[in-house]
Amino acid sequence: MKHNAYHYGHYAIKGSAMRILLAEDDSVLADGLTRSLRQSGYAIDCVKNGPDADTALSTQEFDLLILDLGLPKMSGLEVLRRLRARASLLPVLILTAADSIEQRVNGLDLGADDYMAKPFALSELEARVRALTRRGAGGGPTVIRHGPLVYDQVGRSAYINDQMLDLSARELGLLEILLARSGRLVSKEQLVDHLCEWGEEVSNNAIEVYVHRLRKKLEVGGVRIATVRGLGYCLEKAAVAGADLATAAK
Repeated sequence: MKHNAYHYGHYAIKGSAMRILLAEDDSVLADGLTRSLRQSGYAIDCVKNGPDADTALSTQEFDLLILDLGLPKMSGLEVLRRLRARASLLPVLILTAADSIEQRVNGLDLGADDYMAKPFALSELEARVRALTRRGAGGGPTVIRHGPLVYDQVGRSAYINDQMLDLSARELGLLEILLARSGRLVSKEQLVDHLCEWGEEVSNNAIEVYVHRLRKKLEVGGVRIATVRGLGYCLEKAAVAGADLATAAK
């Protein structure tokens, strides 16, 4: 889709206006949003299908993405999944049909920051854009990288080599604390305490089962959880070989 790399940067002047990518295939709505947001001082680039949005996001810098989930050729959900798999911190506002609660939930689960259901008032959309661009300027969502593993703390989703992992709430809880203490020993008691913070009642024996399941899912990408017998577990540092485990676990 090289011919559509056209407008990226056409309106944006470095160091001035906030730059927004609008991915919307409804021409009337896209034109209205573009005019309104430009009048508010934003620089707008507009694409009308999923592949063009994905290309723009992987090659250009933006301050906000306004993403219609019903894009042709590649769904908005897939565009969002790919964006977060690249560990992007870009704030995302998704646009959904009024009756698509499932789409909304899926979008938020994949790491969207906010949503608006059509039809909506332009004034409300502009207010949400202002809030998200302020948040983005302050740092935005936190993403942790560990070798091929990418973990989005806001969306609570994990990816290995762009593939989203199917993890339960307890497995996600374990992954969070292991990532936070990467290369260091985490005791079973610490794992139990962390899961209890999420309202999960688990026993020490159950921890072994959850660690085993999580380990199997991470191993496909070469991410290893080592057992330190009688003490607990250790997520091996991305560049640390098994031979160095004793040092890493101290």
